[in-house]
Amino acid sequence: MTVSHTDARTVAASERLSGPLPPRTRLWLDFVNTDAAAQSPGGDLLRDFEALLHWLQQQVAVDDERAAGIRRRAVLQPAAAAATLVDARRVRAALRALSERGEQVVRVRDDAVVEINRVLGRSAGTRRIDPHTDGGYTRSFVPTGDAFAGLMIPIVESAAESLVYQELGRIRRCADPRCHRVFLDATKNGLRRWCDMGTCGNRAKAARHRARSAGAR
Repeated sequence: MTVSHTDARTVAASERLSGPLPPRTRLWLDFVNTDAAAQSPGGDLLRDFEALLHWLQQQVAVDDERAAGIRRRAVLQPAAAAATLVDARRVRAALRALSERGEQVVRVRDDAVVEINRVLGRSAGTRRIDPHTDGGYTRSFVPTGDAFAGLMIPIVESAAESLVYQELGRIRRCADPRCHRVFLDATKNGLRRWCDMGTCGNRAKAARHRARSAGAR
């Protein structure tokens, strides 16, 4: 799957998302939210290669059997594993920019398309559907050759789908100025403001309550 600049902006009317978007996140946005800005003060979740691989396993982007093989390869090829981590962070930075400014800034969007196609173009392998423990199915990419080459494929394919299906207008940054998390607004009215009502949303409600109480004194 290669994303062209045309695909990123237009899609056949029959392929466009209609009605409410599915009430779920996007893998690439979850990946963006691993960075230090989103995790502050906890720091970058991708602190080393093992953390990257563990995160991909948690997201079911890499199955356990393949992850075990990659771990063995990382022990034998630490420099290649370190380079893979650097590359993953590079991809994440491009996707962070896309999530925050891609809808408004053409250059940011075009740069992200170049980065997505760079990753898609360097990896050879097969795509497959496998049953998941919850009764559903997961789509996976199994690279041939370089064990590390395909790790970012599920991430950039997720971002490519958001571009092709014109979802950038539904991607938000949390309204809490202290929070840098981004999310897909799947509400019907498109007015969701918080990454999570239980944290940032509740803090905002509490702040408004304190302000009203202070004004009433």
